Amino acid sequence: MNFSIAPITTNDADYGVSEIRSNLRKIERRNLWVWGNAAIIILSLTGLVVSLSASLYLKGLGTVFGWDLSEAVRALVGLVLIFTCHMIYQHHRLRMIQKELAEQQIQAEVFKRLALFDPLTGLYNRRFAEQRLKAEIARSERRGLSMIVMLLDLNDFKKINDGYGHQAGDQVLKEFAKRLSSSTRGSDLAVRWGGDEFMLLLLDCEVDQLSVVLARLVGFTVEVGGKALPVSFAVGWKAYDPGDRFESLIEQADRNLYIHKASVKAPKKPITVPV
Repeated sequence: MNFSIAPITTNDADYGVSEIRSNLRKIERRNLWVWGNAAIIILSLTGLVVSLSASLYLKGLGTVFGWDLSEAVRALVGLVLIFTCHMIYQHHRLRMIQKELAEQQIQAEVFKRLALFDPLTGLYNRRFAEQRLKAEIARSERRGLSMIVMLLDLNDFKKINDGYGHQAGDQVLKEFAKRLSSSTRGSDLAVRWGGDEFMLLLLDCEVDQLSVVLARLVGFTVEVGGKALPVSFAVGWKAYDPGDRFESLIEQADRNLYIHKASVKAPKKPITVPV
């Protein structure tokens, strides 16, 4: 299954991204307005010069308003050139401003991503997960919806780091993150909670459906140095009950996780959901 979920709308600052985008749109509209007017004015001045010159020439007049005809034409052409140079300069300034704003937007997008996502696994990080979980608790309380918080901790992860190196440990974390993402629905949330611990937020999910989710995760292996390395995990969960708060959900899920982790010794031991 594809894992595609956008962060929910919050009142938190978005690191200036919206303001930068708005400024870019204003600059673009201003740019179009300026150059549209410039084209009209330049064409009008050019037409005026041509028509005036032709009219005076046909009438046989050598002066206009006391000006020599040739001088008047040169003056008008000079004005057109000055205006054109001014517009080129203004366009250059606008382009420089657009470039600076675009660079700021890129930086803001990077900062925003770093604030929401775990850079190693690509999953949402704990900071975002806490905000999302609190919002979903409020939603479940209003609408009476079901929800399950599940914590997962990799077994003997320190031994993997010590025996195969931290690069292998990082590979295990990334592959397990992919497994979590592909094993959940688009409405669910997979999170790197911290270290080798992960969280699944299962929305509109009942307890009897947990075995289906876990079955997709069991039997996980990672190839390290040409060898298939089996990876197992302990799990703890807590289903939302009316009146539950963020802290109580996490504490109970964490308590169940450590109870299960203490009972799982052999890596090949089947994983069962603690009650």
